[in-house]
Amino acid sequence: MGHRMKTRCFVAVLIASAVSAPTWGDDNWPQFRGVGGLGIGRGNPPTEWDLQTKQNVSWVAPLPGLGHSSPIVWGDRIFVTTAVNSDTENPSVETGWIGGAGDSAQDTGEWTWQVACLQLSTGKILWTRDVHSGEPTIKRHLKATHANCTPVTDGQFVVAFFGSEGLHCFNFAGQPIWNYDFGELRSGPYDAPDLEWGFASSPIIHEGLVIVQCDCLNTNFVAILDIKTGKEIRRIDREGEVATWSTPLVITTEDRQQVVCNGYRQMAGYDFETGDRLWHLSNGGDVPVPTPLYANGLIYLTNGHGRSPTYAIKPTAVGDLTPTNDATEETGLAWWQPQGGSYMPTPLVINQRLYTCNDNGRLEVRNALTGELSYRQRVGTGSQTYSASAVAAGGKIYFVSERGQVVVIEEGDEFQRVATNDMGEVVMATPAMSGDRLLIRTLRSLYCLAPN
Repeated sequence: MGHRMKTRCFVAVLIASAVSAPTWGDDNWPQFRGVGGLGIGRGNPPTEWDLQTKQNVSWVAPLPGLGHSSPIVWGDRIFVTTAVNSDTENPSVETGWIGGAGDSAQDTGEWTWQVACLQLSTGKILWTRDVHSGEPTIKRHLKATHANCTPVTDGQFVVAFFGSEGLHCFNFAGQPIWNYDFGELRSGPYDAPDLEWGFASSPIIHEGLVIVQCDCLNTNFVAILDIKTGKEIRRIDREGEVATWSTPLVITTEDRQQVVCNGYRQMAGYDFETGDRLWHLSNGGDVPVPTPLYANGLIYLTNGHGRSPTYAIKPTAVGDLTPTNDATEETGLAWWQPQGGSYMPTPLVINQRLYTCNDNGRLEVRNALTGELSYRQRVGTGSQTYSASAVAAGGKIYFVSERGQVVVIEEGDEFQRVATNDMGEVVMATPAMSGDRLLIRTLRSLYCLAPN
């Protein structure tokens, strides 16, 4: 693996002053699934809308190219990524079980990877920047794109990751600050190395540092870089792991600060300062996608390809926590379930309830402190499948299927459907929220849904 760093500094006015990290009182949605990756907004977005009559539709912005990355929001700015193909305006994306067969897309032509900035209040595109053009280093899965990773911002910088096409940092005016080339990041199934599926782990920011998880077939590590310069500060080895598509999490407790990574052979927590592994589990699902969560003083991990376990881990855990049977004898585990986890969508933890929706639309709601099951229910109608993760606000939870069906339910220990909406288009990206606004990226457009 080659590490080639290109740092470009520009004499430019950045932002007048650094903006403090978002709090629960803000409307900012700075990374994949918002603050802390929890997927919880603080407003009251609409639960029903009509795309034809424009009821509760604030604006619609066409997006060129193809991307499954989520939009992020800071103030009146939205940032989103995409990849534009030179041979076709509308590259194909498969959905459902056919698309999940595992084949790579056979695209022709070159691609251009882009970062775009839109105005939240109007949907107007303020600027677009090309970061790379050429033939992709790695092919994409039939259901995937070359812009799967959600960007991240701290209010001063915007960082976008395109896997083998590099990590790129801009200021809010769209001026490039630095880029970092990790070389080839080969993502695909460990038991079929000839298949290429594309990269999908999103970057996060913590205390002025950018953290990326790069679990691939040819290399496995977590990299920590200075957000101002792009200099690599630390690299945490995850040798022996297979390819994963999960976004990492940083948590701070009284006695430690740790980076938590999902995985197949290494679901693990690492000391943020030293990179030492604190605890680990193995033998979960073999294509890990969901992002770790931290709530109620516990770390929640699930992965659901092959096996479908769910773990609630104490942040003070040490050593090997891998259960040997259905009992929870390991002191670092608060509880665990061998089944009922999620393959693609990341769960939600709200008011001591864990909401886990699998890609087949099966929802399990459990007591987040004990693991006790409250109910199971299929969310969508027909044969809906799910790649996007659920988000929640105002006591409501929003589930978006690959076919664009949006089911809204009440929070609680019983299944109560509030509304069902149809986006009329494929949706693979996880929605974002900003106050009373719900942002849904379809295959070709970005919708801002807000009370009229």
